[in-house]
Amino acid sequence: MRAGDEAAGFDGKEFARALTNAPGVYRMIAADDSVLYVGKASSLKKRVASYFNVAERGPRTRAMLAQVARMEVTVTRTEGEALLLENQLIKSLKPRYNVLLRDDKSYPYIYLTTTDAVPRIAFYRGTRSLPGRFFGPFPSAWAVRDTLNTIHKLFRLRSCEDTVFRNRSRPCLQYQIRRCSAPCVNLVDPADYRDSVRRTQLFLDGNNDALVKELGEAMERASAALDFEQAARLRDQVVGLRKMQARQYVDGDRADMDLLACTMEQGMACIVLLSFRNGMNLGTRNFFPRTNGVEDIGEVLGAFVTQYYFEQRPPREIVLSHAIADQALIEQVFTEQVGAKVQIKTAVRAERARYLDLAMQNARLALAAQIGSSATQRARVASLQDLLAMDAPPQRIECFDISHTMGEATVASCVVFDAEGPVRAQYRRYNIAGITGGDDFAAMRQALERRFRRAQDDGVLPDLLLIDGGKGQLAQAVDVLQELGIAGVELVGVAKGVERRAGHESLIRPDGSELRPGPDSPGLHLIQQVRDEAHRFAITGHRGRRAKTRERSRLEDIPGIGARRRAMLLKHFGGLAALKRAGAEEIARVEGINAALARRIYLALHGLPEE
Repeated sequence: MRAGDEAAGFDGKEFARALTNAPGVYRMIAADDSVLYVGKASSLKKRVASYFNVAERGPRTRAMLAQVARMEVTVTRTEGEALLLENQLIKSLKPRYNVLLRDDKSYPYIYLTTTDAVPRIAFYRGTRSLPGRFFGPFPSAWAVRDTLNTIHKLFRLRSCEDTVFRNRSRPCLQYQIRRCSAPCVNLVDPADYRDSVRRTQLFLDGNNDALVKELGEAMERASAALDFEQAARLRDQVVGLRKMQARQYVDGDRADMDLLACTMEQGMACIVLLSFRNGMNLGTRNFFPRTNGVEDIGEVLGAFVTQYYFEQRPPREIVLSHAIADQALIEQVFTEQVGAKVQIKTAVRAERARYLDLAMQNARLALAAQIGSSATQRARVASLQDLLAMDAPPQRIECFDISHTMGEATVASCVVFDAEGPVRAQYRRYNIAGITGGDDFAAMRQALERRFRRAQDDGVLPDLLLIDGGKGQLAQAVDVLQELGIAGVELVGVAKGVERRAGHESLIRPDGSELRPGPDSPGLHLIQQVRDEAHRFAITGHRGRRAKTRERSRLEDIPGIGARRRAMLLKHFGGLAALKRAGAEEIARVEGINAALARRIYLALHGLPEE
């Protein structure tokens, strides 16, 4: 029996033996009856057994199985039904270990009433329980308003509330600027208004070709009947639609497509949705699903795709930044849902590839902003307090890191974070000198001594001091603080985990004990963020120092040659190459250079020992 089985008293192997090979959904349940995980399977027997027959499991799976007290299954007729049921249960039960899309009721839609004698069209957010038709969701409020603006220009439907509509006695400003046909005061024939409503639905459904054809035929009939005013209005509608069709198309076709780009960092994920409807770019929307310890981008993206399009009508084409499991099954379910072929793609070229790259850039920027947000930071600080059993949340965190290239141009960095995030004005770099090249322990000691000797004067101390490294680097910090008589600083060494994978770091305490919080710990995510920032800051300083060292003129290494004399020499000879060709007597002719100094310069430039 596995460790997880022993902990909860649940024999997973025995449970799996009694299961059927039919498709279905399984639920892992804890002792307190909370649902830990919901999954689907093409064969319940094989899928459930796989959890308990594998010797090596990830930390997330081990933690989950350790809490399982019982399991329940539901058999379905097809794997597609299992996929739908899985999403229903994830939405209603919100299991602790599933990737969860935030239940957001604020997606923007266009709402068209169908029960009113004079239908209206409007921007809408909320549950779609009202009678009428909803078009969307749109990726942003801007996309809805832009589309509504086009509809009001082309079809002049009313947008006013019923209370306003019923009490109008004269046309409003919308009529004056030709954005409404004023049905409130009967300035439009009811049959014409109904035609406008029907054409609006064609437009929002993406049937622009059929709509343009219908308008063209109506324009010809109006012209033949000598109704030139009506023909002009229809002509303007055709021209407006043609203009819309001419902009922002993908490869010139009528793309009905969503592009989804996903990126992950520090246990958080961001998915950017870039939408095209009827070929037009409707903009982007950012999502931040709860990963609950899942580290695989494909798994996060696959969970998002099924959960998001479970409630929203999927487009004909879904382009993904990463491959997902069960792609063929999901395509099949979506095709049945839409009633037309739905394709999921990951390998795209040309314009689609450029748009996908744009979505990925947006995802990285959005995730960086989310990671740095104050709300996220405060939650991580609280988690870090619990993780390290500190009496109070750390108000000041400092982290030290060392950077060099084979011992050359060693630089130590110190970064500072408070409860709201990085305090960049207080970052410090220390150029390390006087040590054996590559001795990280000595470099760490020197940087810490310089930092905390100053603290003896200004009294500024961190609540938490992070040292990037193992027990050796941490020991240097312990010794320095003891020697300087500094107390009250929590010390933690941050050692890289198994195979140097992010999320599996070990936190080493001064007493030698270690913590391994795992990749779903918000406290560890904060430590990772601080450590990575210290590493970045050290690398940047080291590269700058190394470049300066390698580009520095040999004149800087000669005793007695300062900036003024160096400038005079280079100006006199026109550069270092000409100076090297000169003899000592010629060098001595430069103002401020005597014969002895000129001889020293000559020998240094030619790599000769002084006499």
